[in-house]
Amino acid sequence: MMLDRRLNAFRPDLADASLRGKVEAGRFVEGTRAQVVAPVAALRQQPDPARGIDTELLFGEEVDVFERKDGWCWVKAVSDGYVGYLPERAIRGEQAAPTHIVVTQRTFLYPEPELRKPHTDVLSMGSRVRVTSTAEVRGNHYVVLEGGTAIFAKHVRPIGYNDGGDYVDIALRFLETPYLWGGRSGLGIDCSGLVQLALLMTGRAAPRDTDMQSAGLGEPISREELRRGDFVFWKGHVAIMEDEKTIVHANGHTMTTAREDFAAAVERIGWLYEQPTGYRRLPG
Repeated sequence: MMLDRRLNAFRPDLADASLRGKVEAGRFVEGTRAQVVAPVAALRQQPDPARGIDTELLFGEEVDVFERKDGWCWVKAVSDGYVGYLPERAIRGEQAAPTHIVVTQRTFLYPEPELRKPHTDVLSMGSRVRVTSTAEVRGNHYVVLEGGTAIFAKHVRPIGYNDGGDYVDIALRFLETPYLWGGRSGLGIDCSGLVQLALLMTGRAAPRDTDMQSAGLGEPISREELRRGDFVFWKGHVAIMEDEKTIVHANGHTMTTAREDFAAAVERIGWLYEQPTGYRRLPG
């Protein structure tokens, strides 16, 4: 069976050492661990900024690096196994492990613990940071990161924190967020990225792309069984049921994350992508 190139790092000249004996390549190498240091890093199929984005990696996420060449790195994401090329400047090796994760849709990174200072960057929900201390300035509480930059303390939680939250509620926080093909952040997101990030924030792992999710996310159910939290799949699209009659999805029709009447969406989408291909539910 042909290995999925999205999830397996192999080329004619180079491959992940774990694939030795499974693929042919001129050379096999062990990946070197590194961390994303850009707020959002676009992962592409080819080392070319003109190529479309396959997915995105967030600040503090880890990758295994198989090659560094001409300002690009060929990597495999640790979180979901996605393979592609990142700008070399977007990652850095030998970083201390993150301690906290951003839990708000977006948060500002300040040069010091002071909200009146011009912010230096914007981090998305799901970004991972290393907190070294805390500070209180005029009644506002901050966490301070390595280098002295700061984030509002309420916008982060310790790594591994899980309040048992509802991933539908998480998805709804992204309403009106611009749609972005390949997007996976609070700055721009696509349909399967919304599903993956919402599940991540409630301690659940999910594959990245719609076809992967429709094949392995939860268990199949019938349309008549649909309820809050279930997933509806079309060819190349996924939505989350907010309730029995309403979906929430990042979509190219509104170019946002939006609520939509489920029956109306089936009719509208059917003109382009036919009827839903399946319905799935997570256990528990």
